Amino acid sequence: MSDTPEPPRAEEDDPRAEETVTPAEVRVRRSPRYFRFMITGAVLFAIVALILTFAFPENPTYDRGSVFGFLLAIGVAVGVAVGSVVALLVDRATARRARTVQADRIDVRIPETAEPPARQDGSQPEPGTSTTPSDTQS
Repeated sequence: MSDTPEPPRAEEDDPRAEETVTPAEVRVRRSPRYFRFMITGAVLFAIVALILTFAFPENPTYDRGSVFGFLLAIGVAVGVAVGSVVALLVDRATARRARTVQADRIDVRIPETAEPPARQDGSQPEPGTSTTPSDTQS
């Protein structure tokens, strides 16, 4: 719980506020986080690259670091692609279970005033304005 009070809502602040409520039907569905699927795919294929590096005997032409670097580059690219495809398939599957619900759209309109609001005593001046003549002289 916070000690700071919430700012007043516009309709409580200004009695001239006009509120319009419009009913609408909206579709609600869950969707996957694509970035998480891509990162998971990249990490899984990086682990596969590490396993493949040490699963085979060492090549006399290339050291294990070079082989791992090559497999890592290919594996991460393939992992991101596979993760993206899996996320798209999950998205398609969840789209079938989407529900239509009733929602209310609330538009609040506050009419513009012709003159700026008067400053109250003790309030601070707006930034960029000067209150004393000595501040304006150079």
